[in-house]
Amino acid sequence: MHPHHPTPDKEAIALLPEFERLGLDRISLVSTGAQAMAAREQLLAAKAWGFDTESKPTFKVGEQSDGPHVLQLSTAERAWVFQLHEPECRAIAADLLAQGGIVKAGFGLGDDRKRIVHKLGIEPQGILELNTIFRERGYRKDMGVKGAVAVLFGQRFIKSKKAATSNWANARLSEAQLVYAANDAYAAIRVWQALGA
Repeated sequence: MHPHHPTPDKEAIALLPEFERLGLDRISLVSTGAQAMAAREQLLAAKAWGFDTESKPTFKVGEQSDGPHVLQLSTAERAWVFQLHEPECRAIAADLLAQGGIVKAGFGLGDDRKRIVHKLGIEPQGILELNTIFRERGYRKDMGVKGAVAVLFGQRFIKSKKAATSNWANARLSEAQLVYAANDAYAAIRVWQALGA
């Protein structure tokens, strides 16, 4: 039996210093085939990526999301935010996710995986659900990025509710959306490194 570790609650996390997020200078927006090829080259040099997706929120009952609309991949140095509406960009994003031998680490990925299979027509390889590692190490069920950053770094991960529920299908993403999306993936790769997983 693993020891049971408590996870800091919201109040405790609120008191922690802020986790240093990637700024726009270290975030690349990828919306064309040429940008995707350049991103691919840099990403393939890494052995693991932080990984997440964003989909336009659905508000009506029974409304199906046609997401993901955005795919984020990050190394510990920089992040790439792929917009998936352009066919060539989407094809390269699908190819990256199908690459074996590269860990794609993130939180709460079950839904992302299903949507990727549906939208991109590939089975993503090397997906690592970070919550599973925390569970194996005796933490409660789902850690999530905020809990993980608090436990491993003693820091508070800021997530903007407004950006989270914004329209990810927009042709032009706002700076707030880029920072939000990129840092979800960036925090995941930092957590993966810290876990030595």
